[in-house]
Amino acid sequence: MKLMISNIIIIGSVLIGCKKEDPQASIQLPSNLQTEVVLNEGLVTITATANDANYYSFMFFEGTDSTYIESNEGIGSYTFQVSGTYTIRTKAHASSAYYTEKTETVTINMAPGFQGGMPDINGGYSTPLNQPGYTLVWNDEFNGTALSSDWVHEIGNGNWGWGNNELQYYRPENTTVGNGVLTITAKPQNFGGFNYTSSRIKTQGLKSFQYGRVDIRAAVPYSQGIWPALWMLGDDITSVSWPACGEIDIMELIGGTGYNDRTVHGTIHWDQNGSHANYGGSNSLASGMYAENFHVFSIIWDENEIRWLRDDVQYHVANITPASMSEFHENFFFIFNVAVGGNWPGSPDASSVFPQSMYVDYVRVFQ
Repeated sequence: MKLMISNIIIIGSVLIGCKKEDPQASIQLPSNLQTEVVLNEGLVTITATANDANYYSFMFFEGTDSTYIESNEGIGSYTFQVSGTYTIRTKAHASSAYYTEKTETVTINMAPGFQGGMPDINGGYSTPLNQPGYTLVWNDEFNGTALSSDWVHEIGNGNWGWGNNELQYYRPENTTVGNGVLTITAKPQNFGGFNYTSSRIKTQGLKSFQYGRVDIRAAVPYSQGIWPALWMLGDDITSVSWPACGEIDIMELIGGTGYNDRTVHGTIHWDQNGSHANYGGSNSLASGMYAENFHVFSIIWDENEIRWLRDDVQYHVANITPASMSEFHENFFFIFNVAVGGNWPGSPDASSVFPQSMYVDYVRVFQ
């Protein structure tokens, strides 16, 4: 349902901002700053115009958090995921320090149904802390207020967008831990020369495992260009590189309306006589999206095979006994991340909804 300007309560004011860059310079401040606001569910789109503006910036405030967007065309958009009243600041810039500013509030009333955000932590699927025939050897229930010492952050955009032409810059600030949940959030935010930010955490050098059962309870994001992943890499990646180190993708989702938002993938990657080889399977919900509930994504891994399960139902199996697949008989560490764009999902488009978060309730390793 599309709600036009009449459905939004706007209280605005116009201010002039000026920081001295060069006292000798004579700069014409933008004038007559006007904004038009349109709401489509939680998606707020602002179109700004002004005289003598070189570019525009928008700041969307949500609680203690904020998202900054620049635009040469004067168009900014952001999705608020729950009903409420929010502040938005628009600037028409002559330069970074000389601008005309307008601040306004919007009141959003979301329609019933899925609105994004974290699903009910007590809903969805869950698995026990004890598995028959196994011993729990490591787990993280994310019960504190920060990541444990078993995790470290990866920062930046890596080489060639982490090898996939991804569009985000990874920052620790996009990771939070609270109320028993790890949250990794992807935002449309300019930082480090990139248009999006997110987070990527790993246990490399701290926790790694060979064989066993892995259970990860998570609610994953959705939308075109969003790429959440719960996966593992071989400890020897620093010496043999990828794909010779081996890769086990416990869960990946390539966001997009319909099939993509309701389908997860389980895959392995390895080196086959000097070439990249991979083998994967997928699991689709009959309807809805994975974002709407918590699910448990599992692998059962031994010296003969790796099996993938969603909510304790197996959907894929790989034989790892061939000599060429020796990678999968070594130790592997965990990586959790939410990428934006890249070779597989493609870039966000006009249908994409931001911000997007992956919520992880627990990770458990049994052997």
